[in-house]
Amino acid sequence: MASGTTTPFGFLGKIDAVIGRIEVWILGWGIILMAVNTIANVFGRYVFNQSIYFSEELNEFLIVIVTFMGLGYATRKGIHIRMSAIYDALPLKMRKGLMVVIAATTAVVMAVLAWYALEYVQKVAARGRITPSLQVPLYLTYVWVVIGLALASFQYLLTAIRNLNFAEDEVYVSYLEVDSYEDPETTAAIQRYEENAGADK
Repeated sequence: MASGTTTPFGFLGKIDAVIGRIEVWILGWGIILMAVNTIANVFGRYVFNQSIYFSEELNEFLIVIVTFMGLGYATRKGIHIRMSAIYDALPLKMRKGLMVVIAATTAVVMAVLAWYALEYVQKVAARGRITPSLQVPLYLTYVWVVIGLALASFQYLLTAIRNLNFAEDEVYVSYLEVDSYEDPETTAAIQRYEENAGADK
């Protein structure tokens, strides 16, 4: 599935745009730091016979950040994996309605997971545990789980809101991304099905 992007609009569009820029900045720098840290550690090990003592711990920290910030980013871009065989066979209005239900339900699930993750982070913070190498509070690693799940919940909520406008002819897989297909054969097959369904009426 590929997606077409529309222009942001309104207050929600501005919030979405700001979140998107923050996500891209964090993800970009997270991946760059992982690469630099890994290369520096390999260089130190094989050239100077001395590994960077905090390299593994830092990479674990960065992996958590990239993974859970990536969750929100993937949701925002509508590039998450979907099982859509039945969904694709439905008429447009039914697809929009089903997308509202799917997005709203997933938003609630993500919010519940974020809440439980927040409770866990609070427990870890209360115990005062620190990481062995960097000596930073351990909860700073887990707090990114909460942020990522909360952002994913917000993005799914935006998707549900966007699809509530049944006057639009597109189904949105996120607040900005239109559900569409690059494969011409698949697109042609869907168009033939919709034309036949309309002719039968």
